[in-house]
Amino acid sequence: MTESPSQKIIQEIIEVGRYLGSHGLLPASSGNLSARVGEDAIAITRTGTEKAELTPDDLIVIDLHQPPPPGTSAETGLHLAHYRAYPQVGAILHVHSLASTVLSDHWRDHAQVVLRGYELQKAIQGVKTHETDISLPIFENSQNIPALAEVVLAGLAHWPDAAGYLLAGHGLYSWGKDVAEARRHTVAFEFLLNCELEKLKIRAAGKGT
Repeated sequence: MTESPSQKIIQEIIEVGRYLGSHGLLPASSGNLSARVGEDAIAITRTGTEKAELTPDDLIVIDLHQPPPPGTSAETGLHLAHYRAYPQVGAILHVHSLASTVLSDHWRDHAQVVLRGYELQKAIQGVKTHETDISLPIFENSQNIPALAEVVLAGLAHWPDAAGYLLAGHGLYSWGKDVAEARRHTVAFEFLLNCELEKLKIRAAGKGT
């Protein structure tokens, strides 16, 4: 039997969830993963699901232009707002890693984490050299998702080339034209954030000697 486009997208989300979950980026059923299914719908993980153990029943296809239905994460509204604002975005991955959580809290007063000088920066779409700065904007977290979505979209207007952002004390959102690109961006950002976290530890250790 031929696999439908929506089934293909759902399987891609399952595979990326298992990969990110098995690498400790989605602990304790945290995070949410989504991708476009046609022009007017997305597939997204249901609330409370273990992303390293996803099955097709753990995802729901929802209308892009309707409010989030029951069974979806509270943060589904952030995904929907982003897809509506950026038609070129085909997938969004939200993870709760140690590095993204700690650094988004540590640098919240700076409103961004600046990544510079790393060869792996070139894994981000459009980046051709390590001799450039990549900013990951940081936004204050909020339980008011509609208001938070407005803040995020307004803030991202100042970073038109951004491929991700951080919620302070919360984690990383990153995206791409499809699931594969979003996964590459997520893995690259997480590696770079871990580098920054290690640098902080080295500086702290140096001050203590």
